[in-house]
Amino acid sequence: MKLHREGYRILGLSLAAFLGLSFLSYYLFNAMVFYGFVSLFTLLYVLILQFFRVPSRNITAEPQQVICPADGKIVVIEEVFEPEFLKEKCQQISIFMSPLNVHANYFPVDGKVIYTQYHPGKYLVAWHPKSSTENERSTTVIETMEGKKVLVRQIAGAMARRICFYAKTGMKSTRGEELGFIKFGSRVDVFLPLEAKIHVDLGQDVKNRKDVLASL
Repeated sequence: MKLHREGYRILGLSLAAFLGLSFLSYYLFNAMVFYGFVSLFTLLYVLILQFFRVPSRNITAEPQQVICPADGKIVVIEEVFEPEFLKEKCQQISIFMSPLNVHANYFPVDGKVIYTQYHPGKYLVAWHPKSSTENERSTTVIETMEGKKVLVRQIAGAMARRICFYAKTGMKSTRGEELGFIKFGSRVDVFLPLEAKIHVDLGQDVKNRKDVLASL
């Protein structure tokens, strides 16, 4: 287990603030209030640490399989029209990440990144039907060696107001390498070809790099 680099600044500032407020409470209030503040700040800091944890996981999926890019729960499995880049009907799988999930996101397939785009937007709750098209989001499209295209969309939500994505057009993508990070959770949509065989169910809890979403 390690901490993600996106959390270093927040963790440092939070620790400084918590220590400062704890010392202030020590001089301004009685011991009971001081220990109450310390307990509360310790709990809050542990929760923040949870947001930025990166567990070590091994990929055991077959080469043609699409691994899960995010921790969370499967909230959408449906056939849709993808209008931004693919401009065709696809199978969409959406993973909702709660504040308690790991928030790092990973490439689901090997291939080449052929498209990346960041979109500023709203901060609707992640399960809102329009969050995929109206919220702050990033889109990354990977083309596999077989010519199949997989689109991954990171979507900010009501709590998650900062998307970090590391993919650049033209770079090689490797399954299990970092695609990006959504601070404090939200949602990741994966768009697959219609012929892809889905291996997850609606409502299923999934783990990044460990579970298999589909076979191409």
